[in-house]
Amino acid sequence: MNDFDYLAKDQIYLDSACQSLRPRPVIDALTDYYTHYNSCGERVKYKWGKITDEKVDQTRAQILKYLRLKPRDHIVSFTLNTTYGINLLLDQIRLSFVKKVVTTDIEHNSPFLSTIAFARKHTYTGKAKMEREVIDRNPDGSVPLDATDWTRALLVLNCASNIDGRELGNVKDLIKTVHKHDGIVIIDAAQAMAHGSSLLHKTEADAICFSAHKMYAPSLGVIVARRDLLPKIDTTFIDGGMVDDADREAYTLSATDSSHAHTKFESGLQAWGEIIALGRAIEWLQDLPSSAHATLKQNTEALYDFLVNHPKIHLIGSKPSPTMSFHVESLDSHLLGEALSRESIMARTGYFCCHYYLDHVKHYPPLVRLSLSYATRASDIAKVISVLSKLLNT
Repeated sequence: MNDFDYLAKDQIYLDSACQSLRPRPVIDALTDYYTHYNSCGERVKYKWGKITDEKVDQTRAQILKYLRLKPRDHIVSFTLNTTYGINLLLDQIRLSFVKKVVTTDIEHNSPFLSTIAFARKHTYTGKAKMEREVIDRNPDGSVPLDATDWTRALLVLNCASNIDGRELGNVKDLIKTVHKHDGIVIIDAAQAMAHGSSLLHKTEADAICFSAHKMYAPSLGVIVARRDLLPKIDTTFIDGGMVDDADREAYTLSATDSSHAHTKFESGLQAWGEIIALGRAIEWLQDLPSSAHATLKQNTEALYDFLVNHPKIHLIGSKPSPTMSFHVESLDSHLLGEALSRESIMARTGYFCCHYYLDHVKHYPPLVRLSLSYATRASDIAKVISVLSKLLNT
């Protein structure tokens, strides 16, 4: 694809689950901000600032449209990344709405560790313990609807795995079930937004957190929250950009005005250029030709067929996905990663911030992860297959 023309023919980037490459139009949008109207949003009255405000507002609208959610019901706030957004929500949620915190076994450390910290923070000597529960997912990635008592449960989980792409296929039914018992659902959508956003269309999750840098945009985090979640948040992380007025001992939050509700989670100066470039990335994703989707599908299936059928490769997951992880019998994955690197193949090795599930539940050795994207070429997959075949003597 010409939008990744800076990628040399002999460079093969297969670490998109960590952060995707940025297409030229997104890079140009960021450069355009810094060279033509570099300015602070929501603070200035001069022309450059008005351009920034208009484009930032456009990005907020684009995100909701991308997820098919309505602005009357949702807000869009910008943060650092998915992890920051999840922690920000958990740190400020009112305990009167939470009886226990729940996550699942196949989580990235973002939900997994933040729920541990949440339970620890709200467990005090001589008082009731904040219960934390870890639910085992079904092999297909779904969560059993009767897995626990959901009464006032705070459920934090992903809708697509960063190990093998398995999806939370029953996400909408799960949310309805939790809500029926007055629970709250926070979705880690980091791995779904680029190649599986349809999973989240019209979802009723209380909050969706994701990272723009995994969807062909600059480094940035996003919280999409339902407006009816906001009264359950006790805003304690505050700065001047979030208030309309401040007296000696009091302040008035801008978020009390529904048109500025997004400031509930936006402390400090925002990454205005990155936000605008995210809007351009969403446009780019929506304008991709059918041939781009077909190429990604073909590349995914070709690599999957090789990995799943190779006698020495143990593939994690049972169906093709742009994100695939594996280990090779009697071969250290880190050494294999270095060997691939010498062939200009960039792949991730280790546990991918999923230590509990991969190491302590499944007892896998460190893995190799190959994560494809719209920047992946058919020639890339052919070379990966050739190099792996040679390295594994087949």
